[in-house]
Amino acid sequence: MHRPDRPAPTRRALLGAIPALGAAAALPARAQPAWPTRPVNVIMPLAAGSASDLAIRILGERMGEILGQRFTVENVTGAAGLIGAERAARATPDGYGLAALNNSILTILPNVQSRRLGFDPFADFIPIVGIATIPTFLGVHRDVPARTVQDLVTFARGRGGQVTYASGGTGSPQHLATEMFMAMADVRMTEVGYRGATQAAADLAAGHVQVMFISHTLALPFRDTGNIRFIGFAGTERHPEFPDLPTVAEQGVAGYDYSSWIALFAPRGTPDPVVARLRGEGARAMAEPALRQRLVGAGLAPWFRTPDALAEIMRADDARWKQVVRTADIRM
Repeated sequence: MHRPDRPAPTRRALLGAIPALGAAAALPARAQPAWPTRPVNVIMPLAAGSASDLAIRILGERMGEILGQRFTVENVTGAAGLIGAERAARATPDGYGLAALNNSILTILPNVQSRRLGFDPFADFIPIVGIATIPTFLGVHRDVPARTVQDLVTFARGRGGQVTYASGGTGSPQHLATEMFMAMADVRMTEVGYRGATQAAADLAAGHVQVMFISHTLALPFRDTGNIRFIGFAGTERHPEFPDLPTVAEQGVAGYDYSSWIALFAPRGTPDPVVARLRGEGARAMAEPALRQRLVGAGLAPWFRTPDALAEIMRADDARWKQVVRTADIRM
């Protein structure tokens, strides 16, 4: 199974993928559609300033420079990203309406939602390129007397579920990561939901809530204040910038793994030449050291994946989350 937190391909591998991805872009000019002749709109179903939002803005800015037309990012929030995803699935498939979607929207929410979704994650979206993984930590406010995961479990159990955790709303990555944690650690906490993860992170730093599964990106503004303390990493392996911080799984919650990624998609029916050009230029942009460094500087991990690899990862994630939801009994 492909893991989003495995080391990214080398620059040589990225450059090697470009000719295959961009083969259609090398066709004679007469065979190419007049695209793009106006700005391209990318629907981002999550809040402005979130880790996923920053990732697509970084890639979109560079792709706009390459293609000679601006890539605008439109934040369409609500229902943990489902509203934006449904709108993106209905976009006119002409290459001027794209979507930046994460694995929570595509492979987790479909397995925990009770309502019928207005889109099919596999049939309604064409994979373009993987952009980044979103390193996620289990963080607590500095006043919480917990320096390890087991400290937090003991602290929460002793307060009968009254310990509060922040999320970007029901069904958000933070909510799902915490629900899985609570089920696997046999502990209960009380959710405080916000209209986006950005505000949730600010309130964790302010001490209005006590716990949050927080992305590295959202924690960066508060790192120097000491208001947020990381007590565990949510992935399967330790984060290279924090080698002394054990994973949640290492600290007694066996099998815990919350890995998050963001990728660019086009709606079903987008013309093949446009898809081929998007894929080729997306791969070219992701191979650039300057762009990759911008992602790292924003607290993200560059995650170039070809369309075929991205589709395979989606299938694997979907199967894994079906099992996790069944075992942990996670329900919306």
